[in-house]
Amino acid sequence: MDLHRLVAPPAPERGSALAELARIVERFSPIDGEHRTAIEPLTFHRYSAPSAGEYTFSKVALIFAAQGAKQITAGDQSYRYDTAHCLVVSIDLPIVGRVIEASRERPYLCFALELDIALATDLVVSRDLPPPDAAPAGPGISAGALPPALLDAACRLARLLDTPRDIPTLAPLIQQEIIYRVLTSSQGARLRDALVADSRTSRIGRAVEWVKAHYAAPLRLDVLASHVNMSVSSLHRHFKDSTSLSPLQYQKRLRLFEARRRLMQGATDLGVVAAAVGYDSLSQFHREYKRLFGAPPMQDAVRLRTERR
Repeated sequence: MDLHRLVAPPAPERGSALAELARIVERFSPIDGEHRTAIEPLTFHRYSAPSAGEYTFSKVALIFAAQGAKQITAGDQSYRYDTAHCLVVSIDLPIVGRVIEASRERPYLCFALELDIALATDLVVSRDLPPPDAAPAGPGISAGALPPALLDAACRLARLLDTPRDIPTLAPLIQQEIIYRVLTSSQGARLRDALVADSRTSRIGRAVEWVKAHYAAPLRLDVLASHVNMSVSSLHRHFKDSTSLSPLQYQKRLRLFEARRRLMQGATDLGVVAAAVGYDSLSQFHREYKRLFGAPPMQDAVRLRTERR
């Protein structure tokens, strides 16, 4: 059997592909918010009105809108994606996202696929994909035109949700195609660089993973620098270039995001929450939480719970 014919029928016109994808996303996202799908790395988002900035962490992912538009800010740089432009995130990043085009009649509908790093690495090695001519500078995020072939593959992946028995066989094949098309696109340069063994970008990626794994413990930059075989000054400079935050600032974001998650899930003892995410001082936790999220911890959690009912 020719699997390529099975997985990749002739591509529809861009407009019809977007229309089909929007219908699928809307059907599997009946209310506003985030919706996980039967394809584990694939998530849909729906919003019926423009939104205020929302703080979140983005995984390594391909993101674009099947309808509407959104603006993402990482550090002091902003990126817009919509039906013609996609976003490729090549390192786990704290971002602020704001839906800028949405209405009840035409809600914002988002396709977000977390990219499998192990599979991407295998593709780089097996297909001998060259690294970029120079290590890309700036945050590990890139926005650019959404290629027709990438849109077609995304549409075919989403279409599998209507035939669940096909997902175990066909979803991995289409995900591999999507990753390949991302890697070979103009937005894939930083991701390719991150997958090159011992490149500067891959070292920062390892540093990010280490900070995530030890976010509640005191952070010693000399230990982190030694872990990724960099000097402290080089680590600090390149970490901030890739994530828009210093390692300590990144750790603080992780702590506050985790605290917010616990409060949204019903935790009520601020002292316990603060200690669990690494704060020795409750007053410092309260102060930094309010500075980031704009409201005291419990007030913020109550508002978020109410909005998501």
